[in-house]
Amino acid sequence: MSLPSVAAVTPGSPAARAGVMPGDEIRSMGGQVLRDVISYQILADEAVVDLELARGGLELAVTVYKEAAEPLGLEISSALFDRIRTCDNHCEFCFIHQLPKGMRPSLYVKDDDYRLSFLYGNFTTLTRFTESDLERVVTERLSPLYVSIHATDPDVRARMLRNRRGATSLRWLRVLLDHGIVVHGQVVVCPGVNDGAVLDDTLTGVLDRFADLATVACVPLGVSKHSGETGLRGHTTAEAAAVVEQVDTWQGVFGSVLGRRMVWAADEYYLLADRPFPPADSYEGYSQHENGIGMARAFADGFQPAASGGGMGTAQPQPPRHSGFFQAVDGAPAEGYRAVRSPGTVTMRPSRRAPVAVVTGEYGAQVLRPLLPPTVRVVTVVNHFFGGTTRVAGLLTGTDVARALATEPEGHRYLLPDVCLNEGRFLDGLTLADLPRPVEVVPADGSSLRLALAPRPELVPA
Repeated sequence: MSLPSVAAVTPGSPAARAGVMPGDEIRSMGGQVLRDVISYQILADEAVVDLELARGGLELAVTVYKEAAEPLGLEISSALFDRIRTCDNHCEFCFIHQLPKGMRPSLYVKDDDYRLSFLYGNFTTLTRFTESDLERVVTERLSPLYVSIHATDPDVRARMLRNRRGATSLRWLRVLLDHGIVVHGQVVVCPGVNDGAVLDDTLTGVLDRFADLATVACVPLGVSKHSGETGLRGHTTAEAAAVVEQVDTWQGVFGSVLGRRMVWAADEYYLLADRPFPPADSYEGYSQHENGIGMARAFADGFQPAASGGGMGTAQPQPPRHSGFFQAVDGAPAEGYRAVRSPGTVTMRPSRRAPVAVVTGEYGAQVLRPLLPPTVRVVTVVNHFFGGTTRVAGLLTGTDVARALATEPEGHRYLLPDVCLNEGRFLDGLTLADLPRPVEVVPADGSSLRLALAPRPELVPA
């Protein structure tokens, strides 16, 4: 158990007026020792907040007076103050097991913590969920949660998780739903393991036992070249097409029975199968956008005014963005507890009239090429760092981006999606300053890229 520390204090906030300072450690709040930012947020909503602080070896008692529900004005340094509940499953498809050595330590933390599911959208298997956890989730209404289902057949699920509790832990899913907790599900589809007839059985189980799930995402496993699992492989084109067709069939079934589609296939399946993406309204609000469900369609629709020759047009509303994989443990900014992708700054900018190129991964290039005008190039970055089936922009490293940019001409504008960065760093620890060409970081949605490409007055170099 560690004490939460104050990372920042908003000037003029109630906490600032009471004398709280960055670096202070919070020993207790309202007489309670804090476990995580969830308990912090609940106690911080009170009109009178009593804090016991530690500062430079001194203990201080501070009382903050404010309006009820008014922000306290503190940013806490981390999400959890007690120990992260780590995962005791041994799934062969777990990407964390497939990471190379030498990356920052937080990336190797394999969590199965319902709190990180609530805060960041991480998926939990519920194999370490307890009665005490249930009481807290229900009492504090920690909703929505995200649960990895993989299979509803107990034996198949236990084999996939390599954990005998995998056969029974979905009982917690039923109890959560019975208490009105919103839950989004996920099935990581592995060829020859839980696809085909097993996937049909799983979706039958969802309809029979968990029909009140909010959504279910069918996503492909990722295979890194660093995997030690000899039986692990990616989907073939035919297998990807089969998943798309299965999901389409089941959407019809769920639609007939429940009045909503319930299940979706990840964008990667459509790219692998060379199938067109479904229309925007078929995603019913993009509830699993950050899990790769409908991300390409939302991007294309946001970019469309420029692609169709309509000029700037009206910005399309974009799905809400949440922190993604590899970001949960690094920090907990106070506003929504969402990790910052990038500071969005560059040290210099070429002329706005310079030739433009968009830097992205292999899947991103597939999505972008039909949208971009001929005057805009795509620099496709092959993911040598992870290798295997890793083709998404969010897993690009600075090493691979630098390799791709090294052969590109100077003086051009290079636009990089912000999903490559976490607080200004790539997964391998490199920063924008380590790249051989200056880049402009652009939020990874179609509207932002459209605005970045639109003509406008010259910017003064930073």
